[in-house]
Parts: sequence; structure tokens; C-alpha cells
Amino acid sequence: MGLILASASPYRRELLGRLKLPFTVEVSGVDEGRLEGENPEALVLRLAREKAWAVAVRHPRELVIGSDQVAELEGEILGKPGEIAVALGQLERASGRVVTFLTGLALVQAESGREQAEVVPYRVHFRRLDRERLRRYLEREPSLDCAGSIRSEGLASALFTRLEGDDPTALMGLPLIRLTAMLEREGVMPF
Repeated sequence: MGLILASASPYRRELLGRLKLPFTVEVSGVDEGRLEGENPEALVLRLAREKAWAVAVRHPRELVIGSDQVAELEGEILGKPGEIAVALGQLERASGRVVTFLTGLALVQAESGREQAEVVPYRVHFRRLDRERLRRYLEREPSLDCAGSIRSEGLASALFTRLEGDDPTALMGLPLIRLTAMLEREGVMPF
């Protein structure tokens, strides 16, 4: 039984590589749009599951990992900004506040129909920073493809005052502590 990461994210690929398990990558092609009335937790859980199952049906004997992440600020989803103006707006709203990064994680195997799925939260307390400093951050760390404009494994640590959560890799988009436990339940162990 092989392992497949159902993600186009280079960050998730790098994170999964830390477990030193052989795996392949296959993009799911799932539409990441939010359903009407869907809360952030339900969104990331649904997308993680859908991504994993979309790939698993094509590879029924393999274990497939799906993941999705959003940043949530007072009920508002801060997605991938795509452009500097949006990123700057997201960071200005986050300044001096707490943003919760929610990562949906799913591990599925189509042949058996087995699925494990959960949402892993990680709270980030942001420093109060003015627009000019946030603009300079984005010049040095363009994080336009990251939820909430935060690429936590880079310069973003200078934006924070405190981090709270059980799994620091959840902040980066693939909670390895939780994933390792899921894999072990399937008989896959990194060592």
C-alpha cells in the first residue's frame, strides 16, 4: 500500500517529506469554493475529505492524504490573497488580533472505505504593526499563495507575539503529529 498526497502545495509536500516515508503527489482537482452558510471548520474538513477521496477513487489500494487550510478572524475567512493589495488588507485586519488557522486533514483508503478526518486549530497572536511595516514584510516575504497572507515558516514569525496549538506544523498546512497518528492506525510508521 502506497501513500499519496492529494495536494498541489509545495509546502505540504515539504512537510510530508519530513516523515521520510515514500509518497507520490497527485492534484485532486477539487473546487475549493465555500458552500453557502458553511462555517470555516466545516469548509476545511469537507475540502480535505473531498480532495483525499477524489484521488483515492483513482487509486483505491493507496492511502491518500487530503488537507485544506483557512485563516479565520472573528468569523471571517482569510483565504489565499493572490495579490499584494488583498494581502496587505488581510494583515492590517490581523494586526493586534488573534487569527485561528484551521487545517482540515483526511486520510482515506477507497478499497476498504476507511476514513480518518479532523480539523486541527492553531491560534496566532499578531503584533500590532502599521501599514508601512506590513508592506515591507510583504516585499520581503510575498505570501500570496498562503492562507491569511502568512508563510509561517519564513519571516512571518516577526509578526507574532504568541502561538497556541498542539501541532506547530498545522500552522504550515499539514499537521504532522496528527497525520502520524492516523498513519500508525493504518499500520504505516515513519520508523
